[in-house]
Amino acid sequence: MSVHVATILGLVVMFVFATALPINMGALGLTAAFVVGSLFVDMSAAQILTGFPGDLFVTLVGITYLFAIAESNGTVDLLVHYGVKVTGGRVAVIPWVMFFIAALLTSIGAVSPGAMAILAPVAMRFAYRHGINPMLMGLMVTHGCQAGGFSPISIYGGITNQVMERAGLVGNDMVLFLASFAFNFAIGVVISIIFRAKPGAAKADATNEMMTRSDAGVLNAQRALTLVALLALAVGTLAFNLNVGFVAISAAVVLAIAFPAAQKGAVEKAAWSTVLLICGVITYVAVLQKAGTVDWIGEGAAHMGAPLLAVLLLCYVAGIVSAFASSVGVLGATIPLAVPLLAQGHLSAVGVVAAIAVATTIVDASPFSTNGALLLANTKAAEREAVFKRLLIYGGVMTAFGPFFAWLFLALPG
Repeated sequence: MSVHVATILGLVVMFVFATALPINMGALGLTAAFVVGSLFVDMSAAQILTGFPGDLFVTLVGITYLFAIAESNGTVDLLVHYGVKVTGGRVAVIPWVMFFIAALLTSIGAVSPGAMAILAPVAMRFAYRHGINPMLMGLMVTHGCQAGGFSPISIYGGITNQVMERAGLVGNDMVLFLASFAFNFAIGVVISIIFRAKPGAAKADATNEMMTRSDAGVLNAQRALTLVALLALAVGTLAFNLNVGFVAISAAVVLAIAFPAAQKGAVEKAAWSTVLLICGVITYVAVLQKAGTVDWIGEGAAHMGAPLLAVLLLCYVAGIVSAFASSVGVLGATIPLAVPLLAQGHLSAVGVVAAIAVATTIVDASPFSTNGALLLANTKAAEREAVFKRLLIYGGVMTAFGPFFAWLFLALPG
C-alpha cells in the first residue's frame, strides 16, 4: 500500500468510527497519527508531535477560560445588556451587526482567528440569552471575518498579493477583496433566511429581560477589571499582533489573582472535549501533509491537460485541506500550483487566484478550522455535540459547493 493511499485511508477510517461510535474524533486522530505516521510515513513519536497545534490549544483554552470568568462575574451580562440598549431592543439585527464588525476588524488588518476569538464569545452568549439561533450568530461572525479578510491591508490579502508578485502574476487588490466580500455577504443572506429564531426560544418580551434585571447594567470593580482585560485582549491581538491565546490566559490569570473567588470552576469550564477533538484531528492532518499526500494531489491536478478543470480541482484541494488546516498555509501552497496553468495565457490570473482564495477561506466554519473551533468552544456544553454535527454538515456543504461556485463565478472566462 502506498503512503498516500494509507494516509487517505486512515482519514476515512477515522471519520467512519467517529460517526458510528460515540468516540471523540480527536482521540481517534491522535491514534491514527501514531499508527499511520509510525508504520507508513516512518515518523518518530517526536516528529508526529511536531504537528500538534500548540498555538490553537493555547487559543482555545485561553479564550474559554477567560470568558468563563467573565460570565461568572457578570461582565458578559453587562455587555449583552448594553448591546440590547444600543440596538433599541431589536436583537434580530445583532447577527448582521456582528458580521460587519467582524468584516471591519479583518479588513483593517486583524487576523481572522483573532477577530473571531474576541467576537464569538460575546456573540454566542448574546444568542443564547435572546433566542437567536446560535448557528446563525456563529456563522455570521465567521463569514464576517472572511468577508473583510482580503482587503489590501489585511493579512490574507497581503499574503495572497505577495505570493502573486513572487510568481510574476499581475493582481488586482480590490477585485480580490470585493470577490471575497460579495461571496461571504451572499452566504450571510442565505444563512439569515435558513437559520431563523431558535426553536422554542423566548418570545419578544424576553428580549428586554437583560434590560430589566436590576444588576445587568451595574458596573463594579470585578466587571471593570474584566472589561479592561477584554480591551487588552482586543488591543494586544489586533493592534500589536500578540498571540491571542497567551494574551487571553494572561488576562484570565490577572483576574484570578485579583478576585480568586470569581474564577472558581472556570478552568473546568474550558472546552476540553473540543480541544481534544480539534487538536487530535489537526495532528493527523499534519501527518498527511508530512507524507506529501496534499502536494501529490495538488500537483496531479495542476498537471492535467484541461486548464479550467485543473483550476476547479485546485479549488477543491484548497477548500478540503483548509477545512482542516491553516488557510494562510494553504493559500501559500496552492496559488503557486496554478502558475503553470496561468502561463498558458488562456485564463485570468486575477480570477483564478480570487477563486482559489475564496475556496480556501469559505470553508472556515468547519469545526476543524480555528474559526469553527472557536465557535464550537463557545457553544453551551449541553449543545456542543449537536452543534459540532451541524457545523460538520455545514462545513461539508461548503466544501462540496463553495469551491465550485468560486470557480464558476470567478475563474471561468466572462
